[in-house]
Amino acid sequence: MKLNDITISKAIIKRYTTKLLNSLESDVAIVGAGPAGLTAAYYLAKAKKKVVLFERKLSIGGGMWGGGIMFNEIIVQSDGKKIFDEFGVRTSPFEEGYFSADSIETVSTICSQASKAGATIFNLLSVEDVMLTEERVTGLVINWTAVELAHLHVDPVTIRSEYVIDATGHAAEIATIIQKKSGCKLNTPSGTVIGEKPMHAEIGERMIIENTREIFPGVFAAGMCANAIFGAP
Repeated sequence: MKLNDITISKAIIKRYTTKLLNSLESDVAIVGAGPAGLTAAYYLAKAKKKVVLFERKLSIGGGMWGGGIMFNEIIVQSDGKKIFDEFGVRTSPFEEGYFSADSIETVSTICSQASKAGATIFNLLSVEDVMLTEERVTGLVINWTAVELAHLHVDPVTIRSEYVIDATGHAAEIATIIQKKSGCKLNTPSGTVIGEKPMHAEIGERMIIENTREIFPGVFAAGMCANAIFGAP
């Protein structure tokens, strides 16, 4: 069969447009496709929720690709290993209670499983604002990352979602937008993004579970973002 360049162009444009139109309204919109965002997308999609995930970069995975100091290995404990087993990520025992995994395999597998579970993942789309209705976040304002990087004056578009998950990592971008633009208080002791404390793996791991919760009506925090918001290591 002879390839037709225009047919290829039509297919890309039509398929993407359909995917984007179908994602304008969802049960959950997740911002940030790092390990926390991808894992949340997997479990929510598996629970038959309509999930849309936005990542501003070309690649998903956040900082997990590089492991520690660009040594692409990551370490999990027994509870984490159970999740890796569910995803199908291979692990190797190191010392008692410690397991290593290849970071490349981990990211690519979690992404694949989230997609296969039914989550829709968009890369190269940035979230620049939230839609606020009666002091509750009801959606996101999105634009192309290229527009953001080039500082172009191009209007964004809005998507509606029942719930939003801020999984933007250390920057806590959605929480920061809410704090700066709405004048409303977050569900933290100070009412604001408190900021991360110095590194302490044991405390940080424990607190990240406690801090994964609703930070503002309609918005939940996950991953390192949660610790940044609540002031944990």
